[in-house]
Amino acid sequence: MPFIAALIGYVTKRVAIEMMFRPLEFVGIRPFLGWQGVLPANAERMAATATEMLTTNLVDPKEIFARLDPAQVAKEIEQPLLRVVEDVTREVMETYQPRLWEVLPTGAQQLLLKRVQAEAPKAITKIMREIAGNIEDVLDLKHMVVTNLVRDKALLNRLIRDISRPEMRFIARSGIAFGFGLGCVQLVVWALTKSPVVLPLFGLGIGWLTDWLALKMIFLPREPRRFFGYTWQGVFQKRRHQVAADYGDMIAREIITIPNLLEAVLRGPKSDRLFTMITREVQKTIDAQASVVKPFVALAVGTKKFQEMKQTAAAKAAERVPETIRYAEDYAVNALDVRNTIVGRMRKLSPLEFEQLLRPAFRQDEWKLIAVGAVIGGLVGELQVLALLG
Repeated sequence: MPFIAALIGYVTKRVAIEMMFRPLEFVGIRPFLGWQGVLPANAERMAATATEMLTTNLVDPKEIFARLDPAQVAKEIEQPLLRVVEDVTREVMETYQPRLWEVLPTGAQQLLLKRVQAEAPKAITKIMREIAGNIEDVLDLKHMVVTNLVRDKALLNRLIRDISRPEMRFIARSGIAFGFGLGCVQLVVWALTKSPVVLPLFGLGIGWLTDWLALKMIFLPREPRRFFGYTWQGVFQKRRHQVAADYGDMIAREIITIPNLLEAVLRGPKSDRLFTMITREVQKTIDAQASVVKPFVALAVGTKKFQEMKQTAAAKAAERVPETIRYAEDYAVNALDVRNTIVGRMRKLSPLEFEQLLRPAFRQDEWKLIAVGAVIGGLVGELQVLALLG
């Protein structure tokens, strides 16, 4: 009987853990019967909670982006940038006035290309400096993180599961010890009463109590305390240095990445401001450097058409920004240093603040997990009765 109780304790914990994360999508018949993992089912709320912690306590976008040296970014992308300038210039000229571009002397073509190419790094430096100083105007970090976590529920699962694997193991293994202890009490009560309600009631109680106790012991106490001569601290709190390292690694590797930042800047809710910035600088550069051909072009296509050409050139240049800026990815990763920033700040959080990294994943729906443990325990207890009295 104690061994059966230990098994109940273990199985109910494993089931509770899996129910937190699986399945990713709802399985069953809405609204009558079915299940979706607690985290995936509440992906938006969970993502918002995790993002609030991340952006409030761990990452300041303005501080992070201030680490980028605009001149170094321009240097890193210089060669691909020169190719983009040449491609865009030729495309625009050949689209709007192919005959004029063809009849321009080769020297005039090259002079225009070289003059614009010479100014391009300066324009990029200026744009990068403006972005770094006004990052909130072009990047909504909260929107980026929430969008990525809600879109990729498996990533949200990993964010919680990977940093809490030891805690999950503790929950499962604690069920064995708690269950065995309660099973010994159950054996005594059964031996004295032989009542058929004892086993289902104890099974239900073992499932409920061991789930509840294990969840509490993950987080509490927040500081080390002595109980009956033994010092205990919440498992999650005790591992805070390792958790910080794991969490920082995952955020830097899968969430606040250069590709994700680029996508957020170029396609996020504030992307129009970035394109306005790029358009303005490209048009300034064209105006400053196109004097060698401007008279010919303006005369051939008209002033209105020439303005349209500049806007097209700016739009095409903006389209090529992502592929160009990727050449600076290695430099940007090292300069932003997201991983070490998060790790350092996490280790300085108060115990209560640190708890909020993982606790929201459990708190609102933990009663469901405890209830499932109780039901499974009760069913196993009823099977025990049937086996003993059948």
